[in-house]
Amino acid sequence: MSIMITEDVEKMCVVAKGPKHGPAPIPEEGRWVKAYDVTDISGLSHGIGWCAPQQGMCKLTLNVKKGIIEEALVETSGCSGMTHSAAMAAEILQGKTILEALNTDLVCDAINVAMREIFLQLVYGRTQTAFSEDGLPIGSTLDDLGKGLRSQVGTIFATNQKGVRYLEMAEGYILSLGLDEDNEIIGYKFVHLGKMMEQIRHGKDPKEAYESNVKTYGRYDSAVKYIDPREE
Repeated sequence: MSIMITEDVEKMCVVAKGPKHGPAPIPEEGRWVKAYDVTDISGLSHGIGWCAPQQGMCKLTLNVKKGIIEEALVETSGCSGMTHSAAMAAEILQGKTILEALNTDLVCDAINVAMREIFLQLVYGRTQTAFSEDGLPIGSTLDDLGKGLRSQVGTIFATNQKGVRYLEMAEGYILSLGLDEDNEIIGYKFVHLGKMMEQIRHGKDPKEAYESNVKTYGRYDSAVKYIDPREE
């Protein structure tokens, strides 16, 4: 490739370059690496993105080995279109280099932003596995989902007139809230949807699967009043 040079620069004499400063080493999977090419990048990390109207959000987790995306977990919330876009993005991401993925349309603004954010972490050595020898094996992103392989979701609704309603927490889908004598929440009952569906898929009776995954949190049993957060 020929490089165009302006007339002013063409007339200049050559001044020798001094020390050749290479890139600063970054921590990658228990090693210090000077990254010259995309294949020098490895690590597992997360990126958070949002769409232009800030209606939806994406958490993107990638496991990168020698510049190649070997594993991708795409979690989205807040927008129905984005959830379908996540399926397409997951088809696109695996097998690409992180540079290819950065410059690929991942269908949804939020997923594209998440890719940008995770790219920065990977190329600057700010990954979750920066100091973990050899990083994490392929399949490790599923560990974020826990038992039942379902994203942790928090959905809380509140009004000044009627107060707060817990609808879904990390533990699961909220069935009822326990209130004390001051009408303050002191616990809740929930069903772990991921584990329940897993048991149903493996042949357990749905009613039994539901009942075996209903748990409580906090001082639920000490409440003086119980309410359905979706009906009351």
